[in-house]
Amino acid sequence: TIITWAAPALGVGGMFFLVNLYLMKFSTDVLLIAPGAMGLIFGLSRIWDAVSDPLAGYLSDRTNTRMGRRRPWVLGAALPGIAVFLMVWSPPEALSGIPLVLWMGVGIFGFYTAMTIFSVPHASLGAELSTSYDDRNRIFGTRQIAFNSGAFLALIGMSMLIRSEDPRSTAFGIAIVASLITAAMIIWSVASVRERPEYQGRGATHALSAFKDVLGNPHARLLFVVLLIEHLGVATITILTPYAAQYQIGTPEKTPVFVLCYMIASAATVPIWVRLARRFGKRNLWRFSMTMTGLAFGGMFLGQRGDVLLISVLAAIGGAAGGCGSVIGPSIQADVIDYDEYKTGQRKEGSYFAAWSFVLKGASGIMFVLTGLVLQFSGFVPNVEQTDTARLAIRSLFALFPLVGCLIGALLLSRFRLNREEHAEIRAALEARRQAKMSESLASPS
Repeated sequence: TIITWAAPALGVGGMFFLVNLYLMKFSTDVLLIAPGAMGLIFGLSRIWDAVSDPLAGYLSDRTNTRMGRRRPWVLGAALPGIAVFLMVWSPPEALSGIPLVLWMGVGIFGFYTAMTIFSVPHASLGAELSTSYDDRNRIFGTRQIAFNSGAFLALIGMSMLIRSEDPRSTAFGIAIVASLITAAMIIWSVASVRERPEYQGRGATHALSAFKDVLGNPHARLLFVVLLIEHLGVATITILTPYAAQYQIGTPEKTPVFVLCYMIASAATVPIWVRLARRFGKRNLWRFSMTMTGLAFGGMFLGQRGDVLLISVLAAIGGAAGGCGSVIGPSIQADVIDYDEYKTGQRKEGSYFAAWSFVLKGASGIMFVLTGLVLQFSGFVPNVEQTDTARLAIRSLFALFPLVGCLIGALLLSRFRLNREEHAEIRAALEARRQAKMSESLASPS
């Protein structure tokens, strides 16, 4: 069941990763769109995406169909997501200037909106698969492996784009293949996974009350702050990796190698993090990994021309550490949702994952805008040797921002208090309520 649920992350991860990692550079260096314009498009689209997440989460919680309340949304995201993905990688060659910018703007906004429609219900369904404190690590660990596997496919596509003599036609072919894989995985997952019938109709009655409960949850509020600070730091890594490889290290052809080192380490260490979480606790392990992530990327500030080995090793360390957060973070969030049920009697996975996604995407939007503007005003010119000012700007955003954000996030996370023992008490209380409700139902006259 876990594998079938996680399967769509393979295709979605490939599409999402290719857009996040390479579409900015494809737009500036192939389509010749100004980096400031692209940074603004990416930033505003992520901010809009953050605003649309809460609505998707609330509607997902309130949906009540024969398919369940999550799967209709996951399936419904497939076709529009594929359409706009093809759109951003195949703009008509006749377009240039403002019309081209508008085309890319519509496509990027549409793509991230479709990802919202998919990702919030899909993550919510994952949180509902099991109520076990430790099983949730396996659930989201499996999703992380699937997502990273999709990223491997995206790296193959990115390598093909970097080496292609006709990147436009290559991009379109890659988009077709990615779309077919994603559609097949989503259809298989939706047709196979079943939802918990007891969770149907247990969302909040009103959207405002749902998010009032979210904000009233002390464990959730702390996670909001931690994730915001951390993601303000790391949001620049994905977008700037191709720029750092080409203009800082001087080896653009090694971009897939650097990312591959990160992804292999991230996927390979998932079983290790799942085991270590049982011994050391989720919070302590996440704090350690967050610190290691910051130090790994901070070390990349020292990278100079030709330092391929240094960047590869640091990328692997950052990937191993970052993979922990991708597993433990959602698992902790699922535990926090149990606390909400204990307090309110409702199941609001959609609202919670939407709220956390709002924070992450809002931080990404801010940093996308900042990155584009910094590149624009530091004197960045595509496909030429950069000035010292432009190179310093790329190095600082790529390395120092993640270092500071992760260290502050790890420090704040020390205040998180929902551990294994408290969660066990919450689950026991919820089970007692369920048994009492069943007894009342059996005792009442039909």
